[in-house]
Amino acid sequence: MLAKGFRVLGHAVRDEPHMFVVSVVGSVLFSILTIATAFVSGGVVGRIVVPAFERGHVATGTLLLGGLAILAVSLGKVVGIFGRRLGAGAMQFNLQAKYRRAVTRRYLRLPLAWHQRHPTGTLLSNANADVESAWYPIAPFPMAVGTVVMLVAAVVSLFATDWAMALVGVAIFPALLGVNVAYSRRMAPRVARAQQLRAEVSAVAHESFDGALVVKTMGREASETERFAAKAVELRDATIRVGRIRALFDPVLDALPSVGTLAVLVVGGWRYQQGAADVSEVVSVAFLFTVLAFPVRAIGWVLAELPRSVVGWERIRHVLDAEGDTVYGDTDLPGTGPAALRFAGVGFAYTDEDGAGPGVLTDVTFDVPAGRTVALVGPTGSGKSTIAALAARLVDPVSGVVELDDVDVRELTQDALVRSTALVAQVPFVFDDTIRGNITLDRPGVDDGAAWRALRLAQADGFVGHLADGLETTVGERGTSLSGGQRQRLTIARALAGAPRLLVLDDATSAVDPRVEAAILAALRRADGATQPASILVVAYRRATIALADEVVYVERGRVVARGTHTELLDSAPGYADLVTAYEKAEEEREREHAFDGDRLDDGLDDRLDEESVTA
Repeated sequence: MLAKGFRVLGHAVRDEPHMFVVSVVGSVLFSILTIATAFVSGGVVGRIVVPAFERGHVATGTLLLGGLAILAVSLGKVVGIFGRRLGAGAMQFNLQAKYRRAVTRRYLRLPLAWHQRHPTGTLLSNANADVESAWYPIAPFPMAVGTVVMLVAAVVSLFATDWAMALVGVAIFPALLGVNVAYSRRMAPRVARAQQLRAEVSAVAHESFDGALVVKTMGREASETERFAAKAVELRDATIRVGRIRALFDPVLDALPSVGTLAVLVVGGWRYQQGAADVSEVVSVAFLFTVLAFPVRAIGWVLAELPRSVVGWERIRHVLDAEGDTVYGDTDLPGTGPAALRFAGVGFAYTDEDGAGPGVLTDVTFDVPAGRTVALVGPTGSGKSTIAALAARLVDPVSGVVELDDVDVRELTQDALVRSTALVAQVPFVFDDTIRGNITLDRPGVDDGAAWRALRLAQADGFVGHLADGLETTVGERGTSLSGGQRQRLTIARALAGAPRLLVLDDATSAVDPRVEAAILAALRRADGATQPASILVVAYRRATIALADEVVYVERGRVVARGTHTELLDSAPGYADLVTAYEKAEEEREREHAFDGDRLDDGLDDRLDEESVTA
């Protein structure tokens, strides 16, 4: 644990050398002047105080000289403390900021599959609590390094003053080393458990808050409270166990220097009686040993924080060392207008960190010709969303190739991929920002004109235009002020604002009215009556949506079972016909229920109006 802890501190010094030097210089200055205080104090007592008692008076000049010596040393110590604390604070906060940014950047570069294996609460804990824990020792560390100078100087001064008293004093160091070793061994596993539980508590809290709608509508408040309370109690107990170890360690660490000081005074008194030491030497040695307690405590503070620091650092490194980056190529994608998408023998599996996992897709082969609309249809769990993610290169295939305009998407630059492809996911995500901010995302070239064009294509200009603040309307966290259909149309507009050449809609219109969905797809097929703005791959289940597609790709259990027009597949693919018929019946049932509810509402309104007329 000590070796690992010192390696973490070494990383800190290499990352922030300048602030480390500032803080250590301040600490060394403070340490040297603290040693000087011992001799100044001894000199004042031996040459001014004791003679004053013997003679009954003291010379003004001598008293003034002693006062100036104490004042000068004190002012120097103030400067040293300022430099030490300024440098250590800047070093600690710079490291925290640097590694928070590093962890966040790493999150953004890691593939979607990696994020799916790690709970959001754990990721939040890595970027916050673990970063803070890793650099906890930095505040006392420069002081401890500087006080090593004090320690060496104090020990040398002790032996130079009186070897007998020095031997008694330094006898405490083996005891201190043993206490620290025992402390580290017992503290490390307890700190690791506490850090893990912090992540778990964060994960449970995030899940409960994020699923507040489900929790409230299903009456699960009490259950979620108990679930969170159970984890919170575990964390409390683990933290208390850490506190117990520290509660035992800190008093022992404080007591040992005090015991040493007492032993020095006893031996010093004996040496004075023997005539081997005078008053000044006894006072100086006693003061030196009192001073010696400070570097011992400073080093102890660092050692006490090392186990937590090591655990935090290892959890950070788990993120920073994670493999599987999305590596982009160096090929641009020239040309304008709709792009052609092609899947050739694509296989895919969601694997764990050991590379094991069930296959999701097998030998998927189909294409979306430039300017055409292809509907992807299949039962739940057939791999439709995975195909959509592959088309946008959120994940890479295990086998086969995904091509855009005959170029493997893995060979494209990130800029080329982002410019050419846009994905609208099943669950719409809206930032806590204005409508303008959600659509433009500060992308170059996406102005208000582009935003309104995209809103018209997404059939969202109507409701946005009726909002009091228009594009300046703040939609709240996850778009809470909007309906589900409005959020979906807003995310479609966001994708269209960047003028993609390939648009992938992963069941992105499920929350809108079928007539609105048909209008959106019709507008996308022929934007403003002009040429097709983008090729479209749409995951669909409504017959009206499917009928708008130029071709339908039917998938089952991760395989392409049939391809053709909607009419062709109804005749040639029994599974497709059954699935679409089932979808259609479910949709008709929902429409009948809505119509029935509407009729009841209208009847109730008519009855109230009749009653009001009679009353009038």
